[in-house]
Amino acid sequence: MGQALPKPGLRPFLPADVPMLAAIFVAAIEGLTGDDYSVAQQEAWTHAAEDEEAFGKKLAGQLTLIATIQNAPVGFASLKGTDHIDMLYVHPSVAGQGVGSMLVDALEKLAGARGAKHLTVDASDTAEAFFKKRGYTAKQRNTVSLNGEWLANTTMQKALAGAGPGVPT
Repeated sequence: MGQALPKPGLRPFLPADVPMLAAIFVAAIEGLTGDDYSVAQQEAWTHAAEDEEAFGKKLAGQLTLIATIQNAPVGFASLKGTDHIDMLYVHPSVAGQGVGSMLVDALEKLAGARGAKHLTVDASDTAEAFFKKRGYTAKQRNTVSLNGEWLANTTMQKALAGAGPGVPT
């Protein structure tokens, strides 16, 4: 039987995290999305992390949380504005062990505290089942062009706690 991981922790993004988060971003795409996206699509997607300065600016411009195990980053998630999960990436070595859920739980609480009535995400085909299990519903399919490749995703939405009945979502 596999050994349980130490309990993950959460902390805010720091500029020094950029190289590690870029590596997690690439590892997650290369290691977890192969059933849903071609190698060419994965390469186009990971291209976003090649310019670490631009990647770091994007993370710094959003509310970005880091999941750690024994103080080492193993995943991250970012909230764009008050109500949109922009990024959620977990290293393949800890996928399926609650790290992504912990990050999304925290973003849902923070978004709710900021007054958001619902949260949206443009979920990759790989992440769609994860978000569906968490109560997100599909609203529309999208096709996005990244570095000459077309990738599909699904815009999903979830009403946050406290957004009572009758509140438009």
